Amino acid sequence: MHYYRHDLALIHDRGQGQHADRCAPGILELLAPLVPGGLVLELGCGSGALTRHLLAAGWRVIATDASPDMLELARANLGPDADLRRLTRPDDPLPAIDICDLAFGQLQPGTESSGRTATDWAVISQYSRPAPDRFARDITTFVPDGHGAWRRDSEHHENVLVDTSGLPALLREHGVTATVGSSFGTEELPTGMVAVTATRS
Repeated sequence: MHYYRHDLALIHDRGQGQHADRCAPGILELLAPLVPGGLVLELGCGSGALTRHLLAAGWRVIATDASPDMLELARANLGPDADLRRLTRPDDPLPAIDICDLAFGQLQPGTESSGRTATDWAVISQYSRPAPDRFARDITTFVPDGHGAWRRDSEHHENVLVDTSGLPALLREHGVTATVGSSFGTEELPTGMVAVTATRS
């Protein structure tokens, strides 16, 4: 079973798109010194919230995601001409990466669960840290079933946590100069999520 099945993908699209809107100016500023209209490989494009900004700015984009349901939403949001491809990790020839710092798994008392609602969806998440380098989310979603009731689904997600302060030295061994920060531009990322900016020498 893949992550971000239909209902969670729909909720993510409707409830999280504003984050990409806020990050987009900083990401476009990072890309500005490169060849205009160059090719951007987007890993984890979701429903295309950031892809939309990249295309509007004139970049060519290969937008990838491991969730077919996310890609279906991206196709609806971006149109049939968007270059959308499914990642089939770990053997896909296109690379995939998702980095969360150890701080991402810190759970303070009273923050072990959260919930959000809108008129046409609701989501409840419970958090745990089964190991020092693992962060788990048990996510329950509710969406209307079209027949006057609500459909329920649940997903279990696990993230591997790493000490991101060691990334620049690791990448330097491969001829890549990298910095680790807490934002793309002025949009601060949640605690434990990092922005890695890297260039090959």
